[in-house]
Amino acid sequence: MIQRYQKGSRMSQAVSFGGLVYIAGQVAEDRKAAIEDQTRDVLGKIDALLTEAGTDRSKLLAVNVFLPAIVDFDAMNGVYDAWIDPANPPARACVEARLADPDLRVEMTAVAAL
Repeated sequence: MIQRYQKGSRMSQAVSFGGLVYIAGQVAEDRKAAIEDQTRDVLGKIDALLTEAGTDRSKLLAVNVFLPAIVDFDAMNGVYDAWIDPANPPARACVEARLADPDLRVEMTAVAAL
């Protein structure tokens, strides 16, 4: 059965099916915040969606990170590395990409097992 979380007219923030949950691109609420604060906000949103779907970060399978300025890589990783379950790190990609709002410093998507 397909289940949608925080469904809107354009998209759902997460969708589960077949034992997996797919998390849509998450961005920070405070678009003027530093990269570290935006990263914490994004990871908090991912945690909340994982919890809502009935899973947690230990079951993450993949995370995609989008940075409009790759120079933020180390600062973002400082927050990410403290957040991730070190015993169960997911596959991950990090790319430089232009985001929908020029004030956004990071966006992340994720896939986790239920």
